[in-house]
Amino acid sequence: MTDAVHETTDVTVLLVDDNPQNLKVLYETLKDKGYRLLIANEGEKALELARRHAPEVILLDIMMPELDGYQVCERLKADPVTSDCAVVFLSALDDVDAKVRGFALGGADYISKPFQAQEVIARVKTHARVIRLERELQARNRQLENDQARILNSISEGIYGLDNEGRIVFANPAAATIVRSSAEALIGQNFFELHFGTPSQNLEALPARATCCQGQPENQRGVELLRADGTRFPAQYCSTPKWDGDELHGAVVVFRDITAELENEQALEEARDLVQEQRDQLAHVSRMTTMGEMAAGVAHEVNQPLTAITNYARVAKRVMAKDEPDLALLAETLDKIEAQSHRASEVIRRIRRFMKKPAAGKEVLSLAELLEETRQFAEVDIRNNDGGIEITVADDVADVCADPVQVQQVALNLIRNALEATRSADSSEPVRVSVTMQGEQYVRVEVTDSGTGLSEENEAKLFLPFFTTKDEGMGIGLPTCRSLIQAQGGEIGFLRPESRGACFYFTLPVAPQNAEVQAETSGSSEA
Repeated sequence: MTDAVHETTDVTVLLVDDNPQNLKVLYETLKDKGYRLLIANEGEKALELARRHAPEVILLDIMMPELDGYQVCERLKADPVTSDCAVVFLSALDDVDAKVRGFALGGADYISKPFQAQEVIARVKTHARVIRLERELQARNRQLENDQARILNSISEGIYGLDNEGRIVFANPAAATIVRSSAEALIGQNFFELHFGTPSQNLEALPARATCCQGQPENQRGVELLRADGTRFPAQYCSTPKWDGDELHGAVVVFRDITAELENEQALEEARDLVQEQRDQLAHVSRMTTMGEMAAGVAHEVNQPLTAITNYARVAKRVMAKDEPDLALLAETLDKIEAQSHRASEVIRRIRRFMKKPAAGKEVLSLAELLEETRQFAEVDIRNNDGGIEITVADDVADVCADPVQVQQVALNLIRNALEATRSADSSEPVRVSVTMQGEQYVRVEVTDSGTGLSEENEAKLFLPFFTTKDEGMGIGLPTCRSLIQAQGGEIGFLRPESRGACFYFTLPVAPQNAEVQAETSGSSEA
């Protein structure tokens, strides 16, 4: 009797019996149940159909010539293609030994002859459902394994699976590439010996060892590892313990070569240093330019005490030329000479402090004192303005932490610009400088003039390098001010007053309560 096929369905059932009458009964019992039915009347035919169609359920008669049901079952279970088929034995033998033997060979169930139709239908339905679920689960597992393999193979970081002793049980392609080996060659090697060249009995202080032995996660950067060829490379790694319930089974180590990353960081740091050096040079040039513009005023400030010293020296000579010198007058004259010397020295000190390149670090500053000293720098410009400068400092203003030279450069630049704008507008209003708290963390300085103000177009370009509204300006003042203030941790900007004029402001961070003032020596920095 040849194989017969029912209408194709999702579940295939193979009927195997050497008795045509039994096959007919089985066929009639199952034909309307939606199964795809295959029929074989001897063992070899059954094996052939099973390999070709991989049925979910096989109803297999035990007592057959040539190959009996036990032999067929044994060969089915030995073949990977058919090993998952549910074999249900059919037999008139109802003794326990026959059933035990069938189950020992991998049988799933046992139906005694003569069988009942409902029993056959129920058992086929149950086993078909189980096998389909198992096959779907296996297919899903295979898909997940393939997806996992694709993910692991596509990750650029190296991944190791380690056992408790640090032996490598898994290595992805990226790990092999980084280590300059093959994944196959890495399997079985000791992670610690491979990457640290250390005997396996001296591992306690090595990276990932505590993860493998104690289950402690680790994450380190800049660890130096060995490659398979003996060369070294800096790495960042993360090790995570492998737990199965409460049992530790080693670690998963994810690592990457950070050679290029460190080189880029070094190059970036060098570039930052170069930019900062150029900013410092530009700020110094800007200060020198400002002093050049103020040269006449500075000369006048220095010349006044020098002229006074000359005059007092002449008076002293005349006193000494008398037969009876007036010692009281001489002492008074010498005191005046000393006072004027101090005055000239203070002018020179302010100039040298302003023109020197800032030292590294910041100081705790009183803006009230710094702005008063800045006013003295702008004395000549102030004399050319009717209104002068009006400085207002709120009572609650805290000290700031900043570089005094750079802050004074910004303040002087904004004040001189304001004085010039007020003078150009023929205004007699003073330039107003106000110092207030902005929140609790910043101090805000505003410089407001009563000049003609700025157009909206020019306002948008104020802090662009080389933009200027002055005929002889270079356009480096405000951009330099912005760089200096940002370097102090503050910000600088422009406000349009309700009336005419312009208002520039900058903020500086409040000095921490435990900040230490960097004492300024009168040694080499002023020499």
